[in-house]
Amino acid sequence: MAHRGFWLMGLVLVALWLAGNSVYIIMQTERAVLLQFGQVVNPDVKPGLHFKWPWVNQVRKFDGRILTFDSPPERFLTVEKKPLDVDFFVKWRITDTESYYTATTGDEARAHGLLAQRIRTGLRNQFGERTVHEVVSGERDLLMDQLVDSTTRAAQAEFGVEVIDIRIKRIDLPERVSQSVFERMRSEREREAREYRATGREQAEVIRAAADRQKTVIEAEAYRDAEIIRGEGDALSTAIYAQAYSVDAEFYAFLRSLEAYRESFGEGGDLMVLDPRGDFFQYFQQAQGSSKR
Repeated sequence: MAHRGFWLMGLVLVALWLAGNSVYIIMQTERAVLLQFGQVVNPDVKPGLHFKWPWVNQVRKFDGRILTFDSPPERFLTVEKKPLDVDFFVKWRITDTESYYTATTGDEARAHGLLAQRIRTGLRNQFGERTVHEVVSGERDLLMDQLVDSTTRAAQAEFGVEVIDIRIKRIDLPERVSQSVFERMRSEREREAREYRATGREQAEVIRAAADRQKTVIEAEAYRDAEIIRGEGDALSTAIYAQAYSVDAEFYAFLRSLEAYRESFGEGGDLMVLDPRGDFFQYFQQAQGSSKR
C-alpha cells in the first residue's frame, strides 16, 4: 500500500513538472520565438498563454519595448581632417524577431555591438562630408535624420531592428586640438580687444579735439562779447563825461583837479617836487589870491 502511494506521488510530481514545462506566458512588453530542436517554428509568438512540448520546443523571449544603447565616445574626422570626439546614444526596438534571433541569438549586447558598428560607419561617412561648423550647428539635425534612415534600412535587413532615434550628446575636440583652438580663440579675442581699444582712443581724441575747439570758440566769442560790452560801456561813460563837461566846464575842470589832488596826496609818505606856479596848483593859487583880497 505504501509502495503504491509512493508511485502515485511520483506520477503526480512528474505530471506537474510536465505541465509547468508545457505552459508559457508571453507578456505585452515581450517578443518571442518558438524553437523546435533549435529551428524556428513560430517567428512571432503573440502575447498570452501558450503550450509547448517539453524537450522538443524552446521559447526565447526578448524585450519588445524601445531600448536605449549608450555608446562610449568615438573619434571621427571632418572634411577638414579635424578630429572630433563624439558621444551618442541610440533608441531602437525589435521589429522582426526571427531575423533578430538568427543574427544575435537573442543576445542584447551583441545587438548593441552590431548597431554601434553600423552607426559608427554612418557617422564616419557623414562627418567626412561636412565641416566642423556644419557638424556642430549648421546641419546637425539633417545629419541625424539621414543617419537614422540609413541605419534603420541596414539594421532591419540584417538583424530585424528598427532605429527610432540617434542623438549626439556631446561633440568635443581632442585635448591637443582643444588647446590649440583655445590659443587661437584667445589670440583672436586679444586682437579684437586691441582693435576696440585703438578705435576707442581714436574716438576719444576726436571728441577731445572737438571739445577743445568748442572751448576755444566759446572763449573767443565770450571775449568778443565782453570787448563789445566794455567798448559800449566806455563809449557811454565818455558820452556822460562829455555831457557833464559841456554843462559846466569850469566845475568839471575843478572836479578833475580835486581827484588829481586826492590821488596824488593820498599817502602820507608821498614826495613831489613841482613848480608852485604850474597849472597843477592853479586852484590853490586862485584860492590864495581870493584870501588876500
